[in-house]
Amino acid sequence: MTTDRKYAAGEKETLHAGLDRHRDVVLWKLRGLDDEQLRRPMTPSGTNLLGLVKHLASVEYGWFVSAFGEKVEPLWFDPYTDEDMTVGPGETTQQIIDFYGRARAAADAVITGRPLDALGRPDWRDHPVSLRWVLVHMIEETARHAGHMDIVRELIDGTTGDQPRRTGTA
Repeated sequence: MTTDRKYAAGEKETLHAGLDRHRDVVLWKLRGLDDEQLRRPMTPSGTNLLGLVKHLASVEYGWFVSAFGEKVEPLWFDPYTDEDMTVGPGETTQQIIDFYGRARAAADAVITGRPLDALGRPDWRDHPVSLRWVLVHMIEETARHAGHMDIVRELIDGTTGDQPRRTGTA
């Protein structure tokens, strides 16, 4: 019997795999939709799929990269306002998806390069946080917004779930 490594890994690898699972769901929620659908506000507050991806990229940079003293790419918006939840007319879908990919890669470098008990200090907090705490927090944050994305996607085209439906039986 083969055991998938992620089910028998150590703490850090398990946490990282959990985060990656939710990150993949976020990207899957975008597949098959056109630009108008990705930007369409589906709640009174204006929540849309692409804005949620932009926000998640921003918080990956903040919690993992900036908090642990690494350089964050120059941002074209203010991450301390709701600008990270909105997508302007000059921002492209590919720009936001690429931004999320770069944030994820930069965060992964921090995760793999430090022990779980490494301390970072976000500039908006008055106390340090461990990498372990940040991993757990970002699993929560990403899962929360992936759930929002599930609802928004269902409202757009009826698609639900956290992965493509399998066809046939195994």
